[in-house]
Amino acid sequence: MSNTASKILVPIGFSEQSMVALGQAFNLAKIKNSEVVILSVIEGHHSMFDIFTANEIEYEKMKGKVLSKLKEIASEYSNKYGVEVDSMVAKGSVYEKVCEVADMISSDLIVMGTNGAPKGITKRFIGSNAEKVVRSAKCPVITIKGKNHKDGCDNIILPLDLEKQTKEKVAYALEYARYWNSTVRIVSVLLKDNESVRNQLIKNLKLVEDFITNAGVKCTAELLEAEKKISLSEAVLDYEKRFQSDLIMIMTKKEESISDNLSVTARSVIYNSDIPVMSIHPKARAHRRKPTTAF
Repeated sequence: MSNTASKILVPIGFSEQSMVALGQAFNLAKIKNSEVVILSVIEGHHSMFDIFTANEIEYEKMKGKVLSKLKEIASEYSNKYGVEVDSMVAKGSVYEKVCEVADMISSDLIVMGTNGAPKGITKRFIGSNAEKVVRSAKCPVITIKGKNHKDGCDNIILPLDLEKQTKEKVAYALEYARYWNSTVRIVSVLLKDNESVRNQLIKNLKLVEDFITNAGVKCTAELLEAEKKISLSEAVLDYEKRFQSDLIMIMTKKEESISDNLSVTARSVIYNSDIPVMSIHPKARAHRRKPTTAF
């Protein structure tokens, strides 16, 4: 496998949802001319005692079986999509190993399934790990919920606020819109009746719309006047349903008061969106002006 080619990492646990994500990852890899790495993580203990006991022997047996299954899947999908595939098995914490492997192979994208907000055992496993990967990964992460998704992408929803970091999404929006000849639909949400904020949002929307249009990509822009008692995420999720959208791009900024978690808005979109969500980390900056819970 090349060290320089674009690589998409796909963590799978052989659940139906993870296989749905795998199919979408290959659709994207074929368009992006990317290599795919499929990874399965066997959760286990980390004590020195385990290394010298039968647990390690059992792990090696399990690893062999899992790797054999992964190679079978890799061969099937490689032949179907004409995409180069590699397969890996790791032991440990799921989200830690996913992020570790992503760094190791210099992945430019992670695609993984999620069952939404953790409730039962399965949802807790898939949902919580997906959130942790989104929170910790250095590259963008596409989380996929639901079973029915198109192979292409007609509409990309791009929520924007007044934070400078959110404009970093525009480059990704242009890249992915060009893959499918998609329309980028920029949206800002006004939660309170504030004339100054409204004017700033309108100006920002116009600037970004002009930039995307001048880059040769179809684009629309709209300011939503949110109803009372509706959240930012609810407003955006309602908006995307108007266009039978296929992808939402958000920034995953952490809340200042709870540094180990995603913002409430980002988490809500990831867990509740029925279409794929691409989460993008803003570039590190020396100073931040104030906490934010927007996009």
